[in-house]
Amino acid sequence: MTTNLDALLAALYVFIDDHVAPRRRIGRPPKLTDAELLCLAVAQVLLGFPSARHWIRFVHARLGHLFRYLPQQSAYNKRLNAAGPLISRAIEALARQVPTWNDDLRLIDSTPLPCAASRETVKRSNLAGHAGYGYCPSHSRFFWGLRLYLLTTAEGMPVSWCLANPKLGERQVMTALLERDHHLVHSGQVILADKGFAGRKFEAFLEECLGVHLVRPDLKNEPVRHGRLAHVRQWIEAVFDTLKGQLSLEQHGGRTPAGVFARTGQRLLALATAIWHNWTTNAPAKRSLIAYDH
Repeated sequence: MTTNLDALLAALYVFIDDHVAPRRRIGRPPKLTDAELLCLAVAQVLLGFPSARHWIRFVHARLGHLFRYLPQQSAYNKRLNAAGPLISRAIEALARQVPTWNDDLRLIDSTPLPCAASRETVKRSNLAGHAGYGYCPSHSRFFWGLRLYLLTTAEGMPVSWCLANPKLGERQVMTALLERDHHLVHSGQVILADKGFAGRKFEAFLEECLGVHLVRPDLKNEPVRHGRLAHVRQWIEAVFDTLKGQLSLEQHGGRTPAGVFARTGQRLLALATAIWHNWTTNAPAKRSLIAYDH
């Protein structure tokens, strides 16, 4: 198996068709299968096309040899908007295939996901009631949108994720995420986090309810335990940098809750697929996307 885009899409199609896509139901089968839809979605972000309009035009001109049927823009958007649950199942299935699934280290963090840039857009957005104003200390900026919460393996393979209003506390959201997906962590694991997750209640929840140990940088007003951890905290920051820099996370283009959820999952699925395929082909850098962006 080689490390190029055609090989990655072929391997992903077979995997999703065999392990993720639901059984065919009674009635006329869709012209574009679920496996083909997810392959199209992954190729879109790997090749750097945030705009669905530009992507569909490019696909019809250049990638027709890979698909039996190619939809128009409106049909593609409708199918992608409805594919959020399918994308989540595909990400988890891929994560279970990599060797680090069984490791005792997990990374958690959150990052802003802007959804509008002007007051007029905010007032007429379909995300009203879901999104809100928040502040990003690392970039010293305010934003309107959501926050992406992410649980990954050491090399950045997404394990679990969710979107939340930025006004909600990080510990509150991560507690709800881990309660929902408690089957994705096991007793004895170590979760590496930043200072934003400091809190006795959150640490007690991890220890007593999940049996996992929280490791985070020390606060200034507490005894020395783990130090600053700057060198390992960069691991999760590098994952977010890949999502935003190479996979156009902040240019997701979602306009509804389902659309934002699916398009965020689309980026995470592309990252998960690349990591899974790099493990399969024994590539030296597991989170490298260079072989698939052209």
